[in-house]
Amino acid sequence: MAYWMQNYLIALVIALLLTGLIIPKILLIAFRKKLFDPINERKIHHGVVPRLGGMAFLPSLIFSFCFVIGYNLRFHLDFIASAIESSAVPFFFLLCAMMLIYLVGLADDLVGVRYRAKFIMQLIMGTLILLSGLWIHELFGFLWIESVPTWIGWIITIFSIIYIVNAVNLIDGIDGLASGLSAVALIWYSYIFYISQRYECMLLAGATLGTLVPFFYFNVYGKAQDHTKIFMGDTGSLTIGTMLVFLTIVVLNLEPASMPFGENLFVMAVSPILLPCFDVARVFFHRIRRGRNPFLPDKSHIHHKLLAIGMVQWQALVVILMSDMVMVIGNVLMSPYVQPTWIILGDVVFWVAFNWVLTRFIRAREARTGMMLYE
Repeated sequence: MAYWMQNYLIALVIALLLTGLIIPKILLIAFRKKLFDPINERKIHHGVVPRLGGMAFLPSLIFSFCFVIGYNLRFHLDFIASAIESSAVPFFFLLCAMMLIYLVGLADDLVGVRYRAKFIMQLIMGTLILLSGLWIHELFGFLWIESVPTWIGWIITIFSIIYIVNAVNLIDGIDGLASGLSAVALIWYSYIFYISQRYECMLLAGATLGTLVPFFYFNVYGKAQDHTKIFMGDTGSLTIGTMLVFLTIVVLNLEPASMPFGENLFVMAVSPILLPCFDVARVFFHRIRRGRNPFLPDKSHIHHKLLAIGMVQWQALVVILMSDMVMVIGNVLMSPYVQPTWIILGDVVFWVAFNWVLTRFIRAREARTGMMLYE
């Protein structure tokens, strides 16, 4: 185990260093070529900011992961050959899926891609992951369902892939939010793979986490006037979303006996991604209720509500990240003792109550100021 932890840290550090070196070059090119995020009434930021930070993610994580795996296969073949062999096919299909979605995100950031075209490409990407042999065949008691028929599992898998990838993409609205929530999820998945001895997946999570650390720094602490601030764009959010949904499905394919305290695998898998999934569902129905196109962007996400009650961006970021971590920890602690359906239902109740309280605060502030603060 100690040997694998060393490899995990090496993969993380290599990805961190590569991303830290690449992002300043992306900033330089973006300002020379005037490739900026457009400023409109929906945007929160001020000043010109490139949105190509996600370009650094896929090359960095592939290089770090492949380097560590290649080095180990070259010098410690007998030690890890079986682990790599069992995951080789899913990893190859994941690479194909991520390359596809990376190119779609890059095209969207540079010239724009219609949401229907993105949906079709996400459907192809989901099919590639399904072809790897990984699919959701067990719900571990959620909705009181254990195993599901193959064809239903395939439908659930495709739907989950498209839904989670878009949830991560749409939550990317304030500095550090998408990268922060993704980092929490990746740390959690790293822990799960460590205790379940799926070390090759732990390395993949570590390499991905390493790409987010320097980006978070440039995104949160960079300044537009100094040309040091950057957004991840669709290139980054779609790439990271694809990785997260892949790791989620891998967790759902683990053996329940691999959990040391009898934790429920469904709860372990979905808890870190529940907050963005809840938010996109609420926003979807909010737009329909207001008679808007549910697929067109607006200012109705959870971070917009927190800003509307008077918080600044860093305060909203801390509140959302803390809420996410509390949800994950609470769910996991309850999972050996409480039926998973009740746990997820409790999360829904918490989320609805939280949004209701925020809405009350917003309406009270609007009444005091005479201004409309939230759509």
